Amino acid sequence: MAELIEETVRESVIALAQAAAADILDVYDRGFEVETKADDSPLTAADLASHRRIVAGLQRLTPDIPVLSEESAELPVATRRAWTRLWLVDPLDGTREFIKRNGEFTVNIALIEDGVATFGVIQAPVLDTLWWGDRAHGAYVRRDGVETALETRVPAIAPLRVAASRSHRDARTEAFMARMTADTGEIETIGVGSSLKFCRVAEGAIDLYPRFGPTSEWDTAAGQAIVEAAGGRVLDPQGRPFRYNQRDTLLNGDFIALGDARLPWASWCG
Repeated sequence: MAELIEETVRESVIALAQAAAADILDVYDRGFEVETKADDSPLTAADLASHRRIVAGLQRLTPDIPVLSEESAELPVATRRAWTRLWLVDPLDGTREFIKRNGEFTVNIALIEDGVATFGVIQAPVLDTLWWGDRAHGAYVRRDGVETALETRVPAIAPLRVAASRSHRDARTEAFMARMTADTGEIETIGVGSSLKFCRVAEGAIDLYPRFGPTSEWDTAAGQAIVEAAGGRVLDPQGRPFRYNQRDTLLNGDFIALGDARLPWASWCG
Protein backbone atom coordinates (compact mmCIF):
# COMPACT_ATOMS: atom_id res chain seq x y z
CA MET A 1 0.00 0.00 0.00
CA ALA A 2 1.36 3.41 -0.92
CA GLU A 3 2.34 5.63 1.99
CA LEU A 4 2.95 8.88 0.12
CA ILE A 5 0.91 11.11 -2.11
CA GLU A 6 2.87 13.45 -4.34
CA GLU A 7 2.77 17.09 -3.30
CA THR A 8 1.63 18.16 -6.77
CA VAL A 9 -1.30 15.73 -6.62
CA ARG A 10 -2.14 16.79 -3.08
CA GLU A 11 -2.18 20.47 -3.98
CA SER A 12 -4.25 19.79 -7.08
CA VAL A 13 -6.84 17.90 -5.04
CA ILE A 14 -6.92 20.73 -2.52
CA ALA A 15 -7.48 23.20 -5.35
CA LEU A 16 -10.33 21.02 -6.65
CA ALA A 17 -11.99 21.04 -3.23
CA GLN A 18 -11.69 24.81 -3.07
CA ALA A 19 -13.13 25.21 -6.58
CA ALA A 20 -16.04 22.93 -5.67
CA ALA A 21 -16.61 25.05 -2.57
CA ALA A 22 -16.90 28.12 -4.78
CA ASP A 23 -19.47 26.32 -6.94
CA ILE A 24 -21.45 25.45 -3.82
CA LEU A 25 -21.39 29.01 -2.54
CA ASP A 26 -22.64 30.28 -5.89
CA VAL A 27 -25.78 28.15 -5.46
CA TYR A 28 -25.99 28.97 -1.74
CA ASP A 29 -25.99 32.70 -2.43
CA ARG A 30 -28.52 32.76 -5.25
CA GLY A 31 -31.11 30.32 -3.84
CA PHE A 32 -31.97 26.76 -4.77
CA GLU A 33 -34.63 24.10 -4.94
CA VAL A 34 -34.47 20.82 -3.03
CA GLU A 35 -35.16 17.45 -4.60
CA THR A 36 -35.50 14.12 -2.80
CA LYS A 37 -33.43 11.11 -3.80
CA ALA A 38 -34.64 7.50 -3.72
CA ASP A 39 -33.30 7.07 -0.17
CA ASP A 40 -35.22 10.17 0.99
CA SER A 41 -32.04 12.22 1.35
CA PRO A 42 -32.07 15.76 -0.09
CA LEU A 43 -30.34 16.84 -3.29
CA THR A 44 -29.61 20.35 -4.56
CA ALA A 45 -27.92 21.96 -7.54
CA ALA A 46 -24.92 22.55 -5.27
CA ASP A 47 -24.44 18.79 -4.74
CA LEU A 48 -24.43 18.25 -8.49
CA ALA A 49 -22.19 21.20 -9.35
CA SER A 50 -19.60 20.09 -6.80
CA HIS A 51 -19.85 16.49 -7.98
CA ARG A 52 -19.22 17.42 -11.61
CA ARG A 53 -16.30 19.68 -10.71
CA ILE A 54 -14.52 17.11 -8.53
CA VAL A 55 -15.11 14.01 -10.65
CA ALA A 56 -13.95 15.70 -13.86
CA GLY A 57 -10.92 17.16 -12.08
CA LEU A 58 -9.85 13.88 -10.49
CA GLN A 59 -10.27 12.02 -13.76
CA ARG A 60 -7.94 14.49 -15.46
CA LEU A 61 -5.47 14.51 -12.58
CA THR A 62 -5.23 10.75 -11.96
CA PRO A 63 -6.85 8.92 -14.87
CA ASP A 64 -5.62 5.59 -13.50
CA ILE A 65 -7.56 5.97 -10.22
CA PRO A 66 -11.35 5.50 -10.43
CA VAL A 67 -13.69 7.90 -8.65
CA LEU A 68 -16.65 6.92 -6.49
CA SER A 69 -18.88 9.86 -5.58
CA GLU A 70 -22.10 9.93 -3.59
CA GLU A 71 -23.84 11.28 -6.67
CA SER A 72 -22.56 8.48 -8.93
CA ALA A 73 -22.55 5.52 -6.57
CA GLU A 74 -24.78 3.21 -8.63
CA LEU A 75 -21.93 1.04 -9.86
CA PRO A 76 -21.91 -2.76 -10.08
CA VAL A 77 -20.49 -4.15 -6.86
CA ALA A 78 -18.05 -6.39 -8.76
CA THR A 79 -16.67 -3.36 -10.59
CA ARG A 80 -15.81 -1.25 -7.56
CA ARG A 81 -14.70 -4.21 -5.42
CA ALA A 82 -12.00 -4.88 -8.01
CA TRP A 83 -10.48 -1.45 -7.35
CA THR A 84 -7.47 -1.45 -5.02
CA ARG A 85 -7.19 2.36 -5.21
CA LEU A 86 -10.01 4.84 -5.60
CA TRP A 87 -11.06 8.37 -4.82
CA LEU A 88 -14.06 8.46 -2.48
CA VAL A 89 -15.98 11.74 -2.69
CA ASP A 90 -18.82 13.43 -0.89
CA PRO A 91 -19.34 16.55 -2.99
CA LEU A 92 -21.55 18.17 -0.35
CA ASP A 93 -21.49 16.57 3.07
CA GLY A 94 -24.24 18.01 5.22
CA THR A 95 -26.85 18.85 2.60
CA ARG A 96 -29.37 19.24 5.43
CA GLU A 97 -27.09 21.82 7.03
CA PHE A 98 -26.78 23.51 3.64
CA ILE A 99 -30.58 23.71 3.38
CA LYS A 100 -30.78 25.11 6.92
CA ARG A 101 -28.16 27.70 5.92
CA ASN A 102 -26.13 27.26 9.07
CA GLY A 103 -22.80 27.03 7.24
CA GLU A 104 -21.85 23.62 8.65
CA PHE A 105 -21.37 21.67 5.43
CA THR A 106 -18.25 20.48 3.68
CA VAL A 107 -16.61 19.03 0.59
CA ASN A 108 -14.94 15.67 1.29
CA ILE A 109 -12.33 13.92 -0.87
CA ALA A 110 -10.41 10.81 0.26
CA LEU A 111 -7.91 8.46 -1.33
CA ILE A 112 -8.54 4.80 -0.49
CA GLU A 113 -5.71 2.29 -0.87
CA ASP A 114 -6.33 -1.38 -0.14
CA GLY A 115 -9.31 -0.39 1.97
CA VAL A 116 -7.48 2.25 4.02
CA ALA A 117 -8.21 5.99 3.89
CA THR A 118 -4.65 7.21 3.39
CA PHE A 119 -5.28 10.85 2.41
CA GLY A 120 -8.19 13.17 3.04
CA VAL A 121 -9.28 16.72 2.30
CA ILE A 122 -12.22 18.52 3.90
CA GLN A 123 -13.15 22.03 2.76
CA ALA A 124 -15.75 24.12 4.59
CA PRO A 125 -17.09 26.63 2.02
CA VAL A 126 -18.71 29.14 4.37
CA LEU A 127 -15.85 29.00 6.87
CA ASP A 128 -13.27 29.26 4.05
CA THR A 129 -11.20 26.69 5.92
CA LEU A 130 -9.56 23.50 4.69
CA TRP A 131 -8.21 20.49 6.55
CA TRP A 132 -6.01 17.82 5.02
CA GLY A 133 -4.01 14.90 6.29
CA ASP A 134 -2.08 11.80 5.31
CA ARG A 135 -0.14 9.24 7.27
CA ALA A 136 3.26 10.37 5.95
CA HIS A 137 2.99 14.13 6.52
CA GLY A 138 0.49 14.55 9.36
CA ALA A 139 -2.63 16.71 9.51
CA TYR A 140 -2.99 20.42 8.82
CA VAL A 141 -5.56 23.19 8.69
CA ARG A 142 -5.43 26.14 6.26
CA ARG A 143 -7.20 29.18 7.61
CA ASP A 144 -6.72 32.86 6.72
CA GLY A 145 -3.80 32.03 4.46
CA VAL A 146 -1.89 30.18 7.20
CA GLU A 147 -1.27 26.43 7.40
CA THR A 148 -1.04 24.99 10.92
CA ALA A 149 -0.14 21.45 11.99
CA LEU A 150 -2.78 19.58 13.97
CA GLU A 151 -2.65 17.14 16.85
CA THR A 152 -5.47 15.52 18.76
CA ARG A 153 -5.73 16.23 22.48
CA VAL A 154 -3.63 13.59 24.22
CA PRO A 155 -4.13 12.93 27.01
CA ALA A 156 -7.84 13.72 26.95
CA ILE A 157 -8.75 15.15 30.34
CA ALA A 158 -12.05 15.90 32.03
CA PRO A 159 -14.38 17.39 31.21
CA LEU A 160 -14.37 15.40 28.00
CA ARG A 161 -15.66 17.26 24.95
CA VAL A 162 -18.07 15.22 22.86
CA ALA A 163 -19.36 16.01 19.36
CA ALA A 164 -23.13 16.02 19.14
CA SER A 165 -24.63 15.95 15.66
CA ARG A 166 -27.09 18.71 14.81
CA SER A 167 -29.10 16.39 12.53
CA HIS A 168 -28.53 12.88 13.91
CA ARG A 169 -29.07 12.37 17.66
CA ASP A 170 -30.61 9.12 18.91
CA ALA A 171 -31.25 7.18 22.09
CA ARG A 172 -28.05 5.12 21.80
CA THR A 173 -25.95 8.26 21.56
CA GLU A 174 -27.69 9.67 24.62
CA ALA A 175 -27.09 6.40 26.50
CA PHE A 176 -23.41 6.42 25.50
CA MET A 177 -23.00 9.95 26.82
CA ALA A 178 -24.87 9.08 30.02
CA ARG A 179 -22.47 6.18 30.72
CA MET A 180 -19.50 8.40 29.94
CA THR A 181 -20.79 11.06 32.33
CA ALA A 182 -21.28 8.49 35.10
CA ASP A 183 -17.73 7.24 34.57
CA THR A 184 -15.83 10.50 34.11
CA GLY A 185 -17.98 13.20 35.64
CA GLU A 186 -19.21 16.22 33.77
CA ILE A 187 -18.86 16.22 29.98
CA GLU A 188 -19.21 19.04 27.49
CA THR A 189 -21.33 18.45 24.40
CA ILE A 190 -20.53 20.48 21.31
CA GLY A 191 -23.00 20.70 18.44
CA VAL A 192 -21.30 20.45 15.06
CA GLY A 193 -22.65 19.52 11.63
CA SER A 194 -21.31 17.28 8.84
CA SER A 195 -17.69 16.05 8.79
CA LEU A 196 -16.62 19.13 10.72
CA LYS A 197 -16.86 16.85 13.76
CA PHE A 198 -13.82 14.92 12.52
CA CYS A 199 -11.97 18.17 11.93
CA ARG A 200 -12.64 19.33 15.48
CA VAL A 201 -11.31 16.02 16.82
CA ALA A 202 -8.15 16.43 14.71
CA GLU A 203 -7.71 19.97 16.04
CA GLY A 204 -8.01 18.79 19.65
CA ALA A 205 -11.15 20.90 20.15
CA ILE A 206 -13.27 17.75 20.62
CA ASP A 207 -12.16 14.53 22.31
CA LEU A 208 -14.53 12.06 20.75
CA TYR A 209 -17.33 11.72 18.26
CA PRO A 210 -19.64 8.71 18.74
CA ARG A 211 -21.98 7.83 15.90
CA PHE A 212 -24.61 5.12 16.21
CA GLY A 213 -26.62 4.47 13.09
CA PRO A 214 -25.88 4.32 9.40
CA THR A 215 -23.54 6.59 7.52
CA SER A 216 -22.08 6.09 4.07
CA GLU A 217 -18.43 5.48 3.36
CA TRP A 218 -18.01 8.88 1.68
CA ASP A 219 -19.25 10.52 4.90
CA THR A 220 -16.30 9.27 6.96
CA ALA A 221 -13.28 8.47 4.76
CA ALA A 222 -11.72 11.95 4.50
CA GLY A 223 -12.42 12.64 8.16
CA GLN A 224 -10.83 9.38 9.22
CA ALA A 225 -7.69 10.12 7.20
CA ILE A 226 -7.36 13.52 8.85
CA VAL A 227 -8.10 12.32 12.41
CA GLU A 228 -5.62 9.47 12.16
CA ALA A 229 -2.96 11.71 10.61
CA ALA A 230 -3.41 13.96 13.66
CA GLY A 231 -2.87 11.06 16.07
CA GLY A 232 -6.42 9.80 16.66
CA ARG A 233 -8.37 6.71 15.65
CA VAL A 234 -11.72 5.88 14.07
CA LEU A 235 -12.96 2.50 15.32
CA ASP A 236 -16.05 0.36 15.33
CA PRO A 237 -17.47 -0.75 18.72
CA GLN A 238 -15.28 -3.89 18.57
CA GLY A 239 -12.15 -1.76 18.26
CA ARG A 240 -11.56 -2.45 14.58
CA PRO A 241 -10.43 0.42 12.33
CA PHE A 242 -12.82 1.42 9.57
CA ARG A 243 -12.06 0.03 6.12
CA TYR A 244 -13.55 1.08 2.77
CA ASN A 245 -14.84 -0.59 -0.40
CA GLN A 246 -14.51 -3.98 1.24
CA ARG A 247 -18.18 -5.01 1.31
CA ASP A 248 -21.14 -5.18 -1.03
CA THR A 249 -22.79 -2.28 0.79
CA LEU A 250 -21.36 1.22 1.04
CA LEU A 251 -23.03 1.78 4.41
CA ASN A 252 -20.94 2.04 7.56
CA GLY A 253 -21.84 0.63 10.91
CA ASP A 254 -21.47 2.34 14.28
CA PHE A 255 -18.17 4.07 15.03
CA ILE A 256 -16.30 6.28 17.46
CA ALA A 257 -13.75 8.89 16.39
CA LEU A 258 -11.23 9.33 19.20
CA GLY A 259 -8.58 11.92 19.77
CA ASP A 260 -7.06 9.73 22.49
CA ALA A 261 -7.59 6.02 21.81
CA ARG A 262 -6.64 5.21 25.42
CA LEU A 263 -10.02 6.46 26.64
CA PRO A 264 -12.17 3.61 28.04
CA TRP A 265 -14.64 4.08 25.20
CA ALA A 266 -15.59 0.39 24.95
CA SER A 267 -17.22 0.43 28.38
CA TRP A 268 -19.36 3.38 27.33
CA CYS A 269 -20.77 1.51 24.32
CA GLY A 270 -22.86 -0.66 26.66
